[in-house]
Amino acid sequence: MKYLSTRGDKTERHFCDILLEGLAPDGGLYLPTAYPRIDAATLARWRGLSYADLAFEILSLYIDDIPAVDLKAIVHRTYTEAVFGTPQITPLKPLAPGLALVALSNGPTLAFKDMAMQLLGQLFEYELGRRGETLNILGATSGDTGSAAEYAMRGKAGIQVFMLSPHGRMSPFQQAQMFSLQEANIHNIAVQGVFDDCQDIVKAVSNDLAFKRGHRIGTVNSINWARLLAQVVYYFAAYFQATKTDAERVSFTVPSGNFGNVCAGHVARMMGLPIEQLVVATNENDVLDEFFRTGVYRPRGAEHTLETSSPSMDISKASNFERFVFDLLDRDAARVNRLFGEELAAKGCFEITAEERARIGERYGFVSGRSTHEDRVATIRQCHAQYGVIIDTHTADGLKVALDKRQPGVPMLVLETALPAKFAATIEEALGLVPPRPAALDDLESRPKRVTVLPVSVDQVKQFIVDHV
Repeated sequence: MKYLSTRGDKTERHFCDILLEGLAPDGGLYLPTAYPRIDAATLARWRGLSYADLAFEILSLYIDDIPAVDLKAIVHRTYTEAVFGTPQITPLKPLAPGLALVALSNGPTLAFKDMAMQLLGQLFEYELGRRGETLNILGATSGDTGSAAEYAMRGKAGIQVFMLSPHGRMSPFQQAQMFSLQEANIHNIAVQGVFDDCQDIVKAVSNDLAFKRGHRIGTVNSINWARLLAQVVYYFAAYFQATKTDAERVSFTVPSGNFGNVCAGHVARMMGLPIEQLVVATNENDVLDEFFRTGVYRPRGAEHTLETSSPSMDISKASNFERFVFDLLDRDAARVNRLFGEELAAKGCFEITAEERARIGERYGFVSGRSTHEDRVATIRQCHAQYGVIIDTHTADGLKVALDKRQPGVPMLVLETALPAKFAATIEEALGLVPPRPAALDDLESRPKRVTVLPVSVDQVKQFIVDHV
C-alpha cells in the first residue's frame, strides 16, 4: 500500500514514511493510492472478531511495512478492557428501536479522540525506537484532541508534545485535563486567538520544511493519516453490533468540526461497508453544512468563528475536508491545489459544479444539518427524559440532526463525542444537575497547572519549540 498527496506530489510513500509526518511536502494531505475493497466473505469473517482483531485486519490492509506480528501486538496492547473499561471497546448505547449512540468516550480522557490517539502513541514509540530517532509533536486542539494526545504520549520515549489551544475557549474540565499534566515531555501553549489560529500555526510550521526537518516536527492532528485510519475501525465495529446480517445498511451521524471523524466514515464506506448515509452535524459554525447544502466552501476568519457551548466544534477551517474533496473531484490533484490554494486565497471561498454537488449524496451518501445552543439544550433534556441518558453538548448536536435525518427502516447510529462531565455548565443549564464524573477526577480543576500563553505568532511558537527541545 502506497500513499500520495491530495495536491499532486507524485512521490508515493509507505505508511511508516507518513506516520511521523503531518502535511505532505506540497501542503496536501496523504491518502492511499486506492481504497481496499471488502468483499462479502471478508465482511462475514470480520463480524465475529474482537475489536483488537478487527483493528488488526483493517490496519493490515493499509500498513505493509510493519511486520504483522508487531502490528498485532501493538493493537492488542492498545485496545484493552483495562484502557477502555469494556470488552467491546465501543459498545452501542440503544436509545430507541433503530436509534443508538456509539460509545466512543470510555478512554482515559473521556472523549472519542482516545480511540485513535492511544494507537498513535504506540505506533510512534514503536517506529521511533525502530529508527533510533526522536520526534517533536506539534498539535492544535479545540478541546479533546490535546488531552487525548498528551495522555497517549506522556512519558513515551523519544517524544515531546507541543500542544496549542485557544486561550480561554475550552471548558474548565478540558483545560484542566491538559494543563494539569506534569510530565516533562508535555508542553501546553495557550494561543490568544481561536482554534483556527492554532491550526494555521501548525500548518505554517509544517510548511516550513527546513524547520520541520531540522527540529523533527510531527503531528497528531487528524491531518495525520494514521489517526484517521484508526477511526475507520469503529465504524465497522458499530455496524456489526447494529445488524444481524451483512445485507443490512445503517446510517451514521457525526458531530463535526474538523471533518476527521466523518472522513473516517467516508473511508469505511469507500471500502464497502454498507453505509446508507453519512450525516454531518455542525454547530453554529456551520461552514460544512453550508457546503453540503450549497456546494460553496466558505471558511471564516477568527473574528467570525463563534464561541459556542459545543466548543470542540468551534472550527471554521475543516483541515480534513480536503481529503473528501479530492475524492469528490475524481482525485484531480491540480484542481484541488487550485481550490484550496489560489481560490481560497483570492476569494475566501470556492464553489463546485452542479454535477459535482449531485455526487455528494448520490455517490458518497453525505447529507448535513445544523444545531444551535437552544437545540442542544432541548436535545439534552429530551434524551434524558425519553431515554434516561445524559449526553454531552456535541453528541446532542449529533442527536438533534440525526432525528431530523432518520430514514424509515435504516438504523441511525450517532457517534458519541465525549462524556457530559467535560461540559458540566451546559448540562446543569439543561437538566439542573451536575453530571457525574469518574471519582479519580474529582479534584481535576484544582490541580497545579503548567501552561504558557503566547500571542498568535508562528515565530514565537517556533522559538518556544527551539527553547524546549
